[in-house]
Amino acid sequence: MNPRRKSRLQVITFVVLGIAIASGLMLYALRQNIDLFYTPSEVIQGKENNPNQKPEVGQRIRVGGMVVEGTVVRDPKSLKVRFDLNDIGPAITVEYEGILPDLFREGQGIVAQGVLTAPTVLTATEVLAKHDENYVPPELGEKMQKVHQPMGLNAADLKGESARDLQEKQEGGK
Repeated sequence: MNPRRKSRLQVITFVVLGIAIASGLMLYALRQNIDLFYTPSEVIQGKENNPNQKPEVGQRIRVGGMVVEGTVVRDPKSLKVRFDLNDIGPAITVEYEGILPDLFREGQGIVAQGVLTAPTVLTATEVLAKHDENYVPPELGEKMQKVHQPMGLNAADLKGESARDLQEKQEGGK
């Protein structure tokens, strides 16, 4: 290899190495500001029920779900609040010190952002409440639609072609 090619290769190698180191340091610095979204079920069971995709204790996360009725406990001497949050499965406990949003109440959807201090305890730094009675965090809404059927009538019910209607027709014809 001639000296000119060798010097070009060295320059390119150092530039690529410098970019890789700078990118690595930048990602390491931003790691503290990355908040992944989980549902309470995913915190306990892992994403898609995979235990390898559970958040680690000490990790910053956002958790969205519904406040379990009867679990809100306020400390009378401070602004500390403790409540349970669930979606369609198990609940986690959220601890928060500060003023809660005006729209916060039991049975309503919230998103809590903070650090997981135990496998089922989130110490929140921020609690966001819903803005109307139909609000559900988008990720939670998708999960709930997979498990629950919407209430009310659908097109088959209106035409008399629902599963129940067909079963009644078969029983009546016997």
